[in-house]
Amino acid sequence: MKTDDLIIMLAAGITPIAPQSARRRFMSAMGLGVFFALLLMLATLGMNPGPSASLPMFWVKLAFTVAIAATSLIAAFRLARPGVRLGMVLVAMAMPVVAMWGFAVVEVIRAPATGRLTLLLGQTWVLCPFLIAMLSVPVFIAVFWAMKGLAPTQPTLAGAMSGLLAGAVGAAVYCLHCHEMAAPFLAVWYSLGMLIPAVIGAIAGRRLLRW
Repeated sequence: MKTDDLIIMLAAGITPIAPQSARRRFMSAMGLGVFFALLLMLATLGMNPGPSASLPMFWVKLAFTVAIAATSLIAAFRLARPGVRLGMVLVAMAMPVVAMWGFAVVEVIRAPATGRLTLLLGQTWVLCPFLIAMLSVPVFIAVFWAMKGLAPTQPTLAGAMSGLLAGAVGAAVYCLHCHEMAAPFLAVWYSLGMLIPAVIGAIAGRRLLRW
């Protein structure tokens, strides 16, 4: 078969894709993932009945997780399409992490030596990362579904960013339950909770997102 004939055969019957179909697919997945993550949180953990929302550190904690979620969403969406570079997204993603670790260092330095371990461990350090990872599961499944239907050319990195996105959304949802406010606690255990699905995503992406 001649090359021209092969090209004509492969091109036959192709239907055009709507320009915003990838964006709609991702947004639909995110909407469903966040909805079910909230339901999972309410069903298993419940909302924190305390006055957390009146404290400035609650909003710092929420901004930390939402900023990572927003930047990892941009990264995942770019990685879902061939030929699209991340650009400065990774730098933007690192900024809230650096800021939170900066807060943590200042808080530890200012605290008396006897209280520094409490700032780091809080009351829920054993459970926190795993609860965040648990709440990330609906978003993880939804984002992988969206990514699988597109064309990622770097499956390991695409899987890692999808997992990080799921972890960040899980952490943001977990903020509505968690009463921990110390910056050292957030810098270590919230970050670990977001990294768990990111590592799982990298491993899964290598197998599930290959063409």
